[in-house]
Amino acid sequence: MKTNLCTIVLALFSLNSFSQITVTDTDIIDVGDVIYQATDSIPGTMITPGNAGANQTWDFSSLQVMQIDTLEFISPSGTPFASVHPTANLCIEDEEFIYIHKSSNGVSIVGIDALPITMALLPLPLDYGVSQSIGPTIAIDTAMANMFLPDSLALFITMGQAQEIDSLGVQVEIQTDFDVDAYGSVIIPLGTYDALRLKSNQITTTNFFAYCTDTLFGVGSGWYPMPSQIFPSEVEIITSYQWWTNDPTVKFALVEMTVDSSGNVEESVFLTNPGATFIQDQPLLDVTVYPIPSTDFLTIELLDNQNASLKLIDALGKVVLEESFNYTTQLDMSVFAKGIYYLSLKTEEQSVIKKIVIE
Repeated sequence: MKTNLCTIVLALFSLNSFSQITVTDTDIIDVGDVIYQATDSIPGTMITPGNAGANQTWDFSSLQVMQIDTLEFISPSGTPFASVHPTANLCIEDEEFIYIHKSSNGVSIVGIDALPITMALLPLPLDYGVSQSIGPTIAIDTAMANMFLPDSLALFITMGQAQEIDSLGVQVEIQTDFDVDAYGSVIIPLGTYDALRLKSNQITTTNFFAYCTDTLFGVGSGWYPMPSQIFPSEVEIITSYQWWTNDPTVKFALVEMTVDSSGNVEESVFLTNPGATFIQDQPLLDVTVYPIPSTDFLTIELLDNQNASLKLIDALGKVVLEESFNYTTQLDMSVFAKGIYYLSLKTEEQSVIKKIVIE
């Protein structure tokens, strides 16, 4: 009997150790919160989203601080465009005012400066196994006077129904598919946290329209979809992973990774503190690097006649080429294996890191 009781106690302890959490609106950002986010633009192949499922461990302790951004959440009241976005209850002031609505059902952007925008950021509450699609919704719907297209195209656009192009319209439609597909422990330089992994696919479709006027009979005037030969619709899919915790000291995503179509991590943004040490703390260098992707020679051109040093770093973080140059140089990329590399460029006062693809 004692053995059975011990087994039950151990089983319960194990269950509690790996039980998944729930994240609600009370666990995340509110007015007065200040969040410090670090960016690692060359995380290397050891940093991956990992696997879906229960009881995962994600070790992101090797992430490096290359840039720090501060997000201060304030009340929309008293901000310049508050009246344009009456549903906003949070605001971020950066180079522009970003208006946010947070509720028990989720978090979404409702406007940027005076422009109304609808964009889902986070569904709530978050529980393991929850899947939700939000949209498609019209995120942007705007128009402007036609200054680009000749009226001669009106007959083509309207199939002969109108003769003049008065205005051009742009409509951006967004659908976001969310899936809480994993839970476990996340290790970042700031510490270890219980977390849920949220996978999101944001599908953005941009459609173009023309308002054409029927100057002959007055019955063919109206908005017409732009033919693909003139302005084709554009579709962009952004896949990202976020890790969220209900730890009261956090209140924001622990880590966010954006991946390309092959699943390679393009960039990692993670929670940090204001005392974090920068690896790259110099102003960005203005430089032109082409072609990307590259097969043979890669050209590097600085805008000013100055001396610079470069390092070519592979996906594992190994420096495979290092040299100095003045103003411009060419690199023979054919000697390197195909894949993703990072080009670090520095002058005496500036620096920049560029992602390079060798095909």
